[in-house]
Amino acid sequence: MRPEHKKVPVLPPRSDLDIGDCRGVASILARVGDKWSVFVIMLLGDGPRRFNEIKRMVGGISQRMLTLTLRGLERDGLVTRTVFPTIPPRVDYELTDLGRALCKPVVALGSWAFEHQTEIQSARARFDGRNEGR
Repeated sequence: MRPEHKKVPVLPPRSDLDIGDCRGVASILARVGDKWSVFVIMLLGDGPRRFNEIKRMVGGISQRMLTLTLRGLERDGLVTRTVFPTIPPRVDYELTDLGRALCKPVVALGSWAFEHQTEIQSARARFDGRNEGR
């Protein structure tokens, strides 16, 4: 079988879509599409959690990466951080209303990935098998 180049139609530019809008949406999707953010949002969908509880539940995440993820989610208004004046200080993280609104599509995406992981792994294996030795 010979590889072929096919002409793909190009969509006409949209006058109602500003390039600045794309950049703004891209930065939001980068946050939401980050694998650690997805896990944290899914976990916080069940209610507030403490830092170490989140760290235990999200396997493989480092303390630094969890800190950065939570900080980014807080910056974007998706998570609130509440410090309780105890010794040692207790810190809880919870989804905001905006974060809860995002939780449903994130859970749907996670469920889709879980349901289709076998199919995707098979597709990857077929693809990798075709491309070995190139």
